[in-house]
Amino acid sequence: MSLKLLWFVSSQSNLGFLHHGNRSLPCPNLLFQHRAGKGKNQRWKPHFCSLRTHVPGSEGLRRSKVKVTVMSTMAATSSAGEIAMSSEEKVYNVVLKQAALVKKQLRSPRGDVVVPGDLSLLNEAYDRCGEICAEYAKTFYLGTLLMTPERRRAIWAIYVWCRRTDELVDGPNAPHITPTALDRWEARLEDLFNGRPFDMLDAALANTVNKFPVNIQPFKDMIEGMRMDLRKSRYKNFDELYLYCYYVAGTVGLMSVPVMGIAPESLASTESVYNAALALGIANQLTNILRDVGEDAQRGRIYLPQDELAQEGLSDEDIFSGKVTDKWRNFMKKQIKRARMLFHEAEKGVKELNASSRWPVSASLMLYKQILDEIEANDYNNFTKRAYVSKAKKLIALPVAYVRSLVAPSTIRSSHRN
Repeated sequence: MSLKLLWFVSSQSNLGFLHHGNRSLPCPNLLFQHRAGKGKNQRWKPHFCSLRTHVPGSEGLRRSKVKVTVMSTMAATSSAGEIAMSSEEKVYNVVLKQAALVKKQLRSPRGDVVVPGDLSLLNEAYDRCGEICAEYAKTFYLGTLLMTPERRRAIWAIYVWCRRTDELVDGPNAPHITPTALDRWEARLEDLFNGRPFDMLDAALANTVNKFPVNIQPFKDMIEGMRMDLRKSRYKNFDELYLYCYYVAGTVGLMSVPVMGIAPESLASTESVYNAALALGIANQLTNILRDVGEDAQRGRIYLPQDELAQEGLSDEDIFSGKVTDKWRNFMKKQIKRARMLFHEAEKGVKELNASSRWPVSASLMLYKQILDEIEANDYNNFTKRAYVSKAKKLIALPVAYVRSLVAPSTIRSSHRN
């Protein structure tokens, strides 16, 4: 049986996806061997891998030997013979660094946070962050109330910084935002991490990153996502779109896990928990993209893989015309399937989080997954209909998410857990 690799996180990770016919299957043990050579002869060679797959028509799970063909570029070679990593590999390197930081409980050598005024002003800043979170992310905010005071305040501070960053390119002043403005925002971020906040909301985050082993790279990467929004309105393939989704949403997971914490009794690897957080962020962003196709098209933006559109016989003109056709339905079915696969991977990591942090994450995951259901219910019309989860369904989801959050962490030791 010959399978094609649809995409993967890394040759070092435990996550991959195999494409068989019209099915995408998870492969936990993709093996690649780097063939040494000179110049352009350097390359990654796909090898056989053992995995358990469930193929329609088969009985249950079976272990198969399959030959893997690389679909998204894992390693390309430059003219100098250097290996160029795919977006997934670049992102996984960030995952490894953050996971290592948390496992060792290191802190970057930052100075004391200089808070304008006294401690009461810092408390006021955290409270304001909570108010903003409650206003714009009501369901998630309710979940954070189950966290310890220190954790929930830190999550509020991270949420507010992410919202302020997003508002730079999506807010009322977006037409006036330039790359220089984003450079200034990044310089301000570096000052914040060095204990020199510009304002009180910055001070809340500065205090947070001083308490928890949070790395600056995901924050910088989110700003890079804003830069990408300024210069790019099309994505050639999923590799490019994956990187964008990581920048603007996958980063949030990497920022949050050090605060939410991994359950002390969990035996899952730290890397696997971060991979799950990354998958959730990317799944959320893909869901946003699929929900907002019509709205984005009105702004001249198409956040969909151009090559996959072409494979279905679709073009930019079809997006701008906003007509739901069988070609569009087929395209959307595949995109929704990919997002659901990512949500499935994310679910594995939720139970490994600290007990008080599981409910808000579980609720957020469930509600975003339901947006995909609503797109289907709208007959894939995301041009003129906005898919949303009703208040009634949200109220039903909250207790279900709470029950799921009570599931105990993994009791099977996985690799790389220190």
